[in-house]
Amino acid sequence: MKTFKDNEGRTWTVKVNISTVKRVKSLLGINIFDAIEKDLIARLVSDTILLVDVLYVICKPEAEQKNVSDEQFGEGLAGDVITAATTALLEELVDFFPEAKRQVLQKAVGKYRKVEGLAIEMAMKYLDSRETEKKIEAELRNISDSSGSLPESSESIPTP
Repeated sequence: MKTFKDNEGRTWTVKVNISTVKRVKSLLGINIFDAIEKDLIARLVSDTILLVDVLYVICKPEAEQKNVSDEQFGEGLAGDVITAATTALLEELVDFFPEAKRQVLQKAVGKYRKVEGLAIEMAMKYLDSRETEKKIEAELRNISDSSGSLPESSESIPTP
């Protein structure tokens, strides 16, 4: 079992077992076994709303004990908590499967983490490039602004 703490300071236990798999399938129509053979991991990593829905259904018995609705559960998940919750869920999914499938899932999770890191690195390089800065400045010059004109380039902006 893995745990994470939400932004309200509540600790949640992510526990994947057959009962959990049945509950997720019944309430969300999502088959946890798709983590191995289909794109469930990619969907969870890229769709935060789906991730939170799955987490809530997994934590539903605990949420009911704490008298926390699905909306309140979602309100407690933002920022770095989403990363912690994602990690808890992925690690628990990996641990759920038998050894052979666990190895496949570990590799898939590792690949998604690597790709996510590369995507962040590429985005940072793009945003840091002079070319991007020029495109943004050109767009800003094209916008009709009620205050008049914008500076020609970032070089004309005084540095503090």
